[in-house]
Amino acid sequence: MNDPIGDMLTRIRNSQLRGKSIVSTPASKLRAWVLDVLADEGYIRGYEKGTDANGHPTLEISLKYYEGTPVIRELKRVSKPGRRVYMGRDDIPQVRQGLGVSIVSTSKGVMSDAAARSQNVGGEVLCTVF
Repeated sequence: MNDPIGDMLTRIRNSQLRGKSIVSTPASKLRAWVLDVLADEGYIRGYEKGTDANGHPTLEISLKYYEGTPVIRELKRVSKPGRRVYMGRDDIPQVRQGLGVSIVSTSKGVMSDAAARSQNVGGEVLCTVF
């Protein structure tokens, strides 16, 4: 697999289209950090670490719904393996005029666009959520 973050985002999108409450994805530190930001911003209920039938570590993501519709309306991958997107603090885009969140990988960790601006750092824009 070339794009583990893209794979996780696609699993979340597909599970929400099917109305699932929990989705499983292979575990990694970067995926967990992205899920931490999604949980802090209120887009998912949370996640737990577990193992699959073969003993491989997984992350069980609890999706969030409001009145039967998914809280996450749009989930897009920005920086891809074929084209990395790096931005400075002033260039990090606002998603839907501040209603959404950009998830940025910085030298101080993975954080939301607002946190990156407040800590005066830029980095790789991983994805946008609305």
